[in-house]
Amino acid sequence: MILLTEKDKATVRAFWDKVSSKSEDIGTDALARMLTVYPQTKTYFKHGITVMGGVGLAVSKIDDLKAGLLNLSELHAFTLRVDPANFKIISHCILVVLAIMFPQDFTPEVHVSMDKFLACLAMALAEKYR
Repeated sequence: MILLTEKDKATVRAFWDKVSSKSEDIGTDALARMLTVYPQTKTYFKHGITVMGGVGLAVSKIDDLKAGLLNLSELHAFTLRVDPANFKIISHCILVVLAIMFPQDFTPEVHVSMDKFLACLAMALAEKYR
């Protein structure tokens, strides 16, 4: 199980404050990368801004992702029927885009904290699949 420390949470919140104004661009680029490299995911993901809106929501619910994202988990499991493996794929693509778009701010410390955060986000979204 991955645990976010208070330092990780603070790092994610601070980084998100810097990059959230570009969330549509981040989402669009991450989605384009995912759909190019993993074309089988085309049936699941349509809008980068929607994906990044979910990431923004997760940042605001960072202290309890499982409860805070319960509705999104149910939506993905029961209505959209997204393969939960895709959560890890899009997380990786988001990390790549963040590193490219924000090279000065995407320090090794931010990278580790964001990677842990996105892994926790993926687990929270996959909660209702169990």
